[in-house]
Amino acid sequence: MPGSPYTDLDRPPLSEARLRRALVAPHGPWARLELRAETGSTNADVAEAARAGEPEGLVVVAEQQTAGRGRRGRAWQSPARAGIATSVLLRPGEAVPDRGWASVPQTRYGWLPLLAGVALVDAVTRLAELDAGLKWPNDLLVDDAKCAGILAEAVPGSAPAEPSAVVLGIGLNVTLRADELPENPTGLPATSLRLAGAAATDRDPLLRALLRGIADWYGRWRAAGGDAVASGLRDAYLAACATVGRQVRVLLPGGEELTGTATGVDADGRLLLTTPTGPRSLPAGDILHLR
Repeated sequence: MPGSPYTDLDRPPLSEARLRRALVAPHGPWARLELRAETGSTNADVAEAARAGEPEGLVVVAEQQTAGRGRRGRAWQSPARAGIATSVLLRPGEAVPDRGWASVPQTRYGWLPLLAGVALVDAVTRLAELDAGLKWPNDLLVDDAKCAGILAEAVPGSAPAEPSAVVLGIGLNVTLRADELPENPTGLPATSLRLAGAAATDRDPLLRALLRGIADWYGRWRAAGGDAVASGLRDAYLAACATVGRQVRVLLPGGEELTGTATGVDADGRLLLTTPTGPRSLPAGDILHLR
């Protein structure tokens, strides 16, 4: 049947009803889930909901994005049902007395995309049975090729004193074929779980594991007041990070380039770099691993 989501049997559609039963309260950790056949950007959809006052815990999943975005406004596109495109709404600046969560200082929000990266590595390692790692801050690498990206965006509150919400978006290449892979402007080759030889490419359990992992790490981080060290998040990130210990070249947002050895990640999620001119602490930058 033309236009049917079942025309490509390698790419069956997701079931909104099954995902809601598994992931939405009272049986799951999220407040609300929407599955869309097509949208411009799940991050844009969730940001719009945040501006309209949507509470924390919204999940939007799209079978296809037509205007997906990565870091620095780069495009992130994929054929229909060939990957996972999802965004979640978090409000870490709001206290949740029922769970014993105090408001998290905005200076600690930088850990949220790294938190999502830890959850993504765990889901891919366990279910796809691939050796996956993170290129700082949060690109998923399989065999030194990019398989997923994470984009965090702040949505300012409606009043000056109201803390910003955070939208976390994740795009994972699952069954893309070689001729469908996107070009990466940083020169890092792209791949998909299927091309990397994944043991499983069923998007349903992958998505469930990813969203449960994000919720679990978010709960630990919130319970620790946003402290990545006390919550165990920093140690988990370092264990998953493929950048630490490598020679790297870094393109900074202002255009400056640095070369050096990545030696660690500090308590605020910044990359620690030893350069010929001395140590540096980097809050942002495009990383290229050097051989």
